[in-house]
Order: sequence, then structure tokens, then C-alpha cells
Amino acid sequence: MSRDLGATDNNLLAALAGQETSEAILVLLTIDHADLATPLRVTSDAVSTTSNSNTFLAYPFNLTLPDDPDSGFSSGKLTIDNVSRDIVVAIRQISSPPTVTIQVVLGSDPDNVYVEFTDFKLSNIQYDALTVTASLVLDHFINEPYPGTRFRPSNFPGMF
Repeated sequence: MSRDLGATDNNLLAALAGQETSEAILVLLTIDHADLATPLRVTSDAVSTTSNSNTFLAYPFNLTLPDDPDSGFSSGKLTIDNVSRDIVVAIRQISSPPTVTIQVVLGSDPDNVYVEFTDFKLSNIQYDALTVTASLVLDHFINEPYPGTRFRPSNFPGMF
């Protein structure tokens, strides 16, 4: 999936395109669900990061975004190290797939979100003593019923 970064701050472009940089490019994950008291927030950095008044805890994770195939659907993958068991405790509390928001920020300016991916869902969540692994998917409009309503005399009296 290509993304136009033309309107993006020069600091991010320099960090991405430079042969070397002192700037840290951070990925922030927010896992949220109505059953959770507070969302789980993790960062790819080795230390906790505060961005827009939210603290993202340092949990090592691997993230693969879904690609954009010409036909069909794809899913990504999220693997988080099960360091303190907080994530497993939270996963056991939820009753349906949680939502995931992915943000890209710079370490020197974590309040400025350069890229944001929203509306992902976690499915096929599995965990063991070392890792929590899940598929990262988007809700597809093809799964929505069509038409959205039934044409009945009570809803559409002029039609009958």
C-alpha cells in the first residue's frame, strides 16, 4: 500500500529517507474495547512514551499490516511479547474483537501523529507463556447486509 507523504513534516521525511538519523520513529498501538476499563497502549520504543496525554507502555511487538491485494481480502498480524501478563488478563475480559489504532510519531515530538490507521479489529487471538498473537483485520463492507432495511408496508406505505 503506497502512501503520499508530500504534506508530511520534513522531519519525518528526513528520518525515513536518511541513510542514518538520530530521530526515533515510533509505532503506538491502542487496543480498546467496551469491556476494558482503560485501553491497552503499547509503544515500539524501549521506554514508555507519552503522546497526547496518553502513556504507551514499552512492550516489544511485531506488526505486519494487511496488504492491498487486487482481489480478495488480506489480514495483518500482531505479535506482542507476553512480558507482564497484563495483556492476557485484558484479553480474557473481552467478549468480542477489540479495535486497534496504529499511530506513527517521532520520538522528539510524540504529540504530533504523522500517520494513523484506525478501525482495525483483532481476531484469532492466541496466547502462550511467551507471546500474544492475533490477526489484524478490517471490517469489510461486503459483510454488510444489502439492502440495509426490509421493504414492508409499515416502513414504506407508499410502495404498496
